[in-house]
Amino acid sequence: MNDQGTAAEPAAAVAVPEAVAALGEQGGPVGAGGRRAALAPVALVVAGGLSVQFGSAVAVLLMPKAGALGVVTLRLAAAALVLLVVCRPKLRGHSRADWGTVVAFGLAMGAMNTLFYQAADRIPLGAAVTLEVLGPLALSVIASRRLVNVVWAGLALGGVLLLSGGGFDRLDPVGAVYALAAGAMWAAYIVFSARTGRRFPQADGLALAMVVAAVLSLPLGIMESGSKLLVPSTLGLGAAVALLSSVLPYTLELMALRRLPAPTFAILMSLEPAIAAAAGFLILDQALSTTDALAIALVIGASMGAVRSQVRGAGKR
Repeated sequence: MNDQGTAAEPAAAVAVPEAVAALGEQGGPVGAGGRRAALAPVALVVAGGLSVQFGSAVAVLLMPKAGALGVVTLRLAAAALVLLVVCRPKLRGHSRADWGTVVAFGLAMGAMNTLFYQAADRIPLGAAVTLEVLGPLALSVIASRRLVNVVWAGLALGGVLLLSGGGFDRLDPVGAVYALAAGAMWAAYIVFSARTGRRFPQADGLALAMVVAAVLSLPLGIMESGSKLLVPSTLGLGAAVALLSSVLPYTLELMALRRLPAPTFAILMSLEPAIAAAAGFLILDQALSTTDALAIALVIGASMGAVRSQVRGAGKR
């Protein structure tokens, strides 16, 4: 898992399902156990998506108290502290390439969070996630080596565009640009998360990368919010956002990316607008239209197609 010679490999090959490798060694067909093993990382991704989007909805409620940059600082700092205590990562025994990977992971993570919350502060949560998810979709098209992944990515993109309702021209252009930039950082996060997961045991790399992201965001949060960050109620909500939006989803995604090809992972990210719409409806009282429901169905259909392709690919191997 911690192979030191994989830093330069393309994103399309950043991970090979462990279930596939085991099946290859056994030389037998994929049974029920093999299918469950192939679907396990998919369940991790979906659980991570639920956690991060409901955490983002709570963060929107917190922004009037702490500001967008303040929320990012609280989220990343609290998550870094939790992961350091839980993981206790070792600082010795890592190569320069290992540290370069974890720093790049931290930079991508910090930039992704900062840009997304700047977007969510200016445009609705659903629209922000819809624009942001274009980054992983682009990664799936660029990095994929199978034509079927391009087809599923295209279907998911159609759902994403339908979910926008054709209203992007009425959005704050600055917020839209922030969301698109966050999507680019999300694609980078996918690549460096997989590489970090192979170079560091357990969630050690994630803990170290979270520290990098928190250190980068700290000056921005202090400049914007100052002493507001120390209000007990704000700290409590910030800790909840950190747990829901950082600690749980990033850990689950890191585990998933050890066993799931990056293109499939990227297509599964198309579920995020649907999850965000549900979180907005339940927490922020944002209603869903018939068009929104159809768009969500397209996105979920594309993700299910990607999952089925992965399982069938495992069977062929």
